Amino acid sequence: MRKIWDLIGGVHPPENKQQSVQLPIGTLPLPEKLVIPLNQHMGAPARLLVTAGDHVLKGQELAEPSGLVSVGVHASTSGTISDISDYPIPHPSGMAARCITLIPDGQEQWIDFAGIDTATYSFQDYSPAKLLEMIRQAGIAGLGGAGFPSAVKLSPRKAITTLIINATECEPYITADDMLMRERAQAIVEGIQILSYILGGPEEVLIGIEDNKPEAHAALEPFVRDTHIQLVAFPTRYPSGGEKQLIQILTGREVPSGGLPADIGIVCQNVGTAFAVQKAIYCGEPLISRITTVTGRACATNRNYEVLIGTPITHLLAHNGFDQDNCSRLIMGGPMMGFTLTDPDIPVIKSTNCILAPSREESPTPLPAQPCIRCGMCAEACPASLLPQQLFWYAQSHNHERLEAHNLFDCIECGACSYVCPSNIPLVQYYRAAKGEIRKQAQEKIKSDRARARFEFQKARKEQEEMAKAAKREARKQAAEQAKTLAAEGSNGSSGSEDIVKAAMARAAEHQASPEEQKARLERGIARAESHLHTVEKRLEAIRHEGTGQQQEQAQAAVEDARRRLEDARKKRVQLDDTAGSGNTDRVMDRLQASPRETLENKIASCEERIAATRQKIADSDDESLKAALTSGLEKQQAKLVDAQQALAALPEDAGNIPVTRETTDAATTAIARAQARAATTRDMPTAEQLRQTVIALEGRIEKAKAKLDEAKAGESEYVNALQSGLEKLQNKLLDTQQQLDAIASSSSTADEDSSDAASSAIARAQARVAELAGMSEQDKLRQTVASLKSRLEKARIKLREAEAERSEHVDSLRAAAEKLQIRLTEAEQQLTEYHP
Repeated sequence: MRKIWDLIGGVHPPENKQQSVQLPIGTLPLPEKLVIPLNQHMGAPARLLVTAGDHVLKGQELAEPSGLVSVGVHASTSGTISDISDYPIPHPSGMAARCITLIPDGQEQWIDFAGIDTATYSFQDYSPAKLLEMIRQAGIAGLGGAGFPSAVKLSPRKAITTLIINATECEPYITADDMLMRERAQAIVEGIQILSYILGGPEEVLIGIEDNKPEAHAALEPFVRDTHIQLVAFPTRYPSGGEKQLIQILTGREVPSGGLPADIGIVCQNVGTAFAVQKAIYCGEPLISRITTVTGRACATNRNYEVLIGTPITHLLAHNGFDQDNCSRLIMGGPMMGFTLTDPDIPVIKSTNCILAPSREESPTPLPAQPCIRCGMCAEACPASLLPQQLFWYAQSHNHERLEAHNLFDCIECGACSYVCPSNIPLVQYYRAAKGEIRKQAQEKIKSDRARARFEFQKARKEQEEMAKAAKREARKQAAEQAKTLAAEGSNGSSGSEDIVKAAMARAAEHQASPEEQKARLERGIARAESHLHTVEKRLEAIRHEGTGQQQEQAQAAVEDARRRLEDARKKRVQLDDTAGSGNTDRVMDRLQASPRETLENKIASCEERIAATRQKIADSDDESLKAALTSGLEKQQAKLVDAQQALAALPEDAGNIPVTRETTDAATTAIARAQARAATTRDMPTAEQLRQTVIALEGRIEKAKAKLDEAKAGESEYVNALQSGLEKLQNKLLDTQQQLDAIASSSSTADEDSSDAASSAIARAQARVAELAGMSEQDKLRQTVASLKSRLEKARIKLREAEAERSEHVDSLRAAAEKLQIRLTEAEQQLTEYHP
């Protein structure tokens, strides 16, 4: 006989359970409509997958989880989505939230089977991770409490030694779990075994049940015999069904204040949750229904029903002889912890265990509250060993600091203190209101801290800008002084400057790829483009015989894109042949021979061509992330077009006739030499000095961008948004560069040397990798690509899971990146499969 510990505090309210257990679990006809909220659980609301007008099947996912602490919702029957809008949901405040309205078609047509093949396999043949994913996809949340996502609760970070199944159901009137255990005991035990397997086989698996349920105890006993599951009965007392209270009763251990059962190696689940897990794994059924008690003297029939999620409560009451005139108030839940419903059309959700319709004799109007007489009965009844009287005083005076010091958030809001209070003080309502105020203050403090951090960052950034401007002015002053000194030195100085320029140009030439290397690189690109075109053409041919119209359009677009890429690669190869033997200076000089007007007209035509091509790509693309990238590029192109058009408009009429003189050519040559020398000199600079030069250049570009933006706004140009976007990107780039410069300035010289060594090592590895790839066949390269993409995809998924666990703001971008990697991996694997040497 297992030892049982006494419950601290507690009360014995009238049970009133017998009236709803006289009949077996019943079913109801389909309602005219089902209203399915997107948020029926603790955590983030689900993300919509359907739109109004869609026809859905029974069990089809209507909304997917939007984060780690979230679950999806599914169609309770087959039918048509008629509306997606805000609708009143079960909540103490009577709030409205986004809901899906489903009109049943009466066909009850199910989706394809998604469970395990029990004839061939058992659940032990699957990994715990796979079973957890099935539970998550089934939309299962805790059915006995706040509706916490079950997959999250079954993924503790610490080892679990005890699994407790809560079969207590201590609240008066509610008998949903009692009847479930009586009629479906075998399925519940199978679900418990699945939960135990997922948790790694805890040392103890306990079913805690009160001694006022002998029929349920007798139904479970044959199925737990010869298993590691223990059925433990204990005396009835409210609220023994609280998670922390049940743990204390069965194990004698206490969950730390502010902690979780998993902190002491324990996980608690409800019997209804275990039954839902069994249906999800064995039958492939998502959570689309639950057992709900309909009771109270205002109903002619008191009974438990298996109710579809989303069923309006008016539909339940209409089939139970509900007498509106005799009902004092309609309650969702029990009389101790339930809340009054403001609208009887509110739907049943996953955590709806009872609809209580008491008569006026059962639930009379509460008497007015009287002053506290300090009798101490509330403290004796509190199962959490709190001081309700002190909490009441602090809640009245809004002393949030003292409330938290007295562990207000350890209150489980069971209502025992209010039940025994001789002054009829609604203590629980005071505690709920105080919790809400504290949570609101905490959120406001977070917002305030973020605003202060932004302000301090802005202030620091402005100080850095002022310092950078001062440094820029000082640099200009020093440059002017050096120029004066060089001018005074005469011709010797000029010769030295020319030598410096020549040396810098020679170093720059060393870093340029040779024509042979450029030719080999372009030929490899042409080969890849031809292989890709061959692959997509074969895919288009296969889709023409078996695919849908939309798939054919997408495949045709892919073929056209591959052809365009191949054509571009071949053009580049031809251009390389045409320009062979000529250097960068010659090509620049060829462009300089054109008049200013011709140059600007050519630039405008090129920009317009690129803008048209980019707009076509945006129109053809179905990938939202790709569209965003293309739109950003389009804004840059439009900004360049505006610059060119403004420059052309500012040219005088005879600008096209300005001759290109020897002096112009010499000046251009000198300018090119200076630019090449500057680039080579910058490349040889230390990293910190390169960043300082970049900061100075970016500041100049930002000033010009601001002037252009002001002009565009004054002229009400259509390119204001593009110019604004370009300015913001320059400012962000400046901020990033300044941060890098600050980081380098704060590091030691040793760190610089280590960084240099690391960079040299990375360059060496990259060069070795290039040499290795050059000697590979195309098939080996594809294999390497597939392996690399698999590794990157796994890392991306790990980062995504970490971001979801932390509720990071980067979840969407990480998810988009993982999806892109998955698409690239699929294409690479298909290319490898279809490769023909």
